Amino acid sequence: MLYWLLYEQLFAYFSPFRVFRYVTFRTAFASLTALFLCLVIGPWLIAQLKKFQIKQYVREEGPQSHQKKAGTPTMGGALIVISVLVPTLLWSNLGNPLIWTALFGMLSFAAIGFWDDYLKLRRGRNLGLTGRKKFLLQCAATGLIGILLLALRAAGAYSPTMNVPFFKQFRPSLLMETLLANPWTYPFAFVFFFVFLILVIVGSANAVNLTDGLDGLAIGLMVIASSAMTVLSYTSGHAVFARYLDLIWLPAAAELTIFCGSLTGASLGFLWYNAHPAEIFMGDVGSLALGGSLGVLAVLIKQEILLLFVGGVFVLEALSVIVQVGSYKLRRKRVFKMAPLHHHFEALGWQESKIIVRFWIAGLVMALFALTTLKLR
Repeated sequence: MLYWLLYEQLFAYFSPFRVFRYVTFRTAFASLTALFLCLVIGPWLIAQLKKFQIKQYVREEGPQSHQKKAGTPTMGGALIVISVLVPTLLWSNLGNPLIWTALFGMLSFAAIGFWDDYLKLRRGRNLGLTGRKKFLLQCAATGLIGILLLALRAAGAYSPTMNVPFFKQFRPSLLMETLLANPWTYPFAFVFFFVFLILVIVGSANAVNLTDGLDGLAIGLMVIASSAMTVLSYTSGHAVFARYLDLIWLPAAAELTIFCGSLTGASLGFLWYNAHPAEIFMGDVGSLALGGSLGVLAVLIKQEILLLFVGGVFVLEALSVIVQVGSYKLRRKRVFKMAPLHHHFEALGWQESKIIVRFWIAGLVMALFALTTLKLR
């Protein structure tokens, strides 16, 4: 909006407005705008959530130390969504279709999370959508994103080719052109495409959701992950950097840097209120929106594989649940004292604040490693 007004409309009359042409300038201000919105709206939202008794219900089978958190205002993820949406609309080029795809991904997963949180509040217990319903809704949202991507591919704004860490020339296509060339295997190419999208986007959304179990843990890791995605988006959309790093050059991806910057600023702002002891929880409306956004961004900038390192702690948390459930069903034995992984360390006697900071450190190391792979090719 501001890009359209101040650069596209008024630049001809006031030359200093040329600064709004630069993605780096607009990303910085988008981050600050998101941070400012969170800090300003936060106290009012917390008061309103308390007034309407929109509070957290803690599961009884979880760590007993968490029972004291019952009654903390929840659904604070709405604050994150607003603080990402407004700066993105203000500072990005709204003629860029990738911006709208990223916003659609965030809002669709936020809507699923909102419905889940609403059902928990209405029932007065930590029981929202069933796992199957939530998964099907997430798959449906991802399917719509996939259709958008196919339309963007036809318009030349999206490439199904992937970057692969450590390899310069190996760039597989999600649509597997060899299958598209044969009418008999044509449908399998699209099946593979949509299944892969579900693995990345739905997997990312649920990984962040599972990590959101300690005060500030998930949102602190989101600050790190979204900062790394900001760098990756910028390099993917910059012709010189993309060529130097042997990345697939995606000119339209440069505008996604502004969306990533908004994510970073909003995450920092929410951390202010979510830091231990938390004044507000994000709920599923926040965790699913953030995780879904990460997955969609990875698909749009062709860093689906690198997302495993950018969100390394999220991946470990999700894997701990998969291993725990699989082991118990097959062997009737538990690998961890409790899952997800952060609860295992709580059961070992680690203090909550120590787990949070150490997981942040692990997340930072993994994100920095992900960025180093850009040159180790």
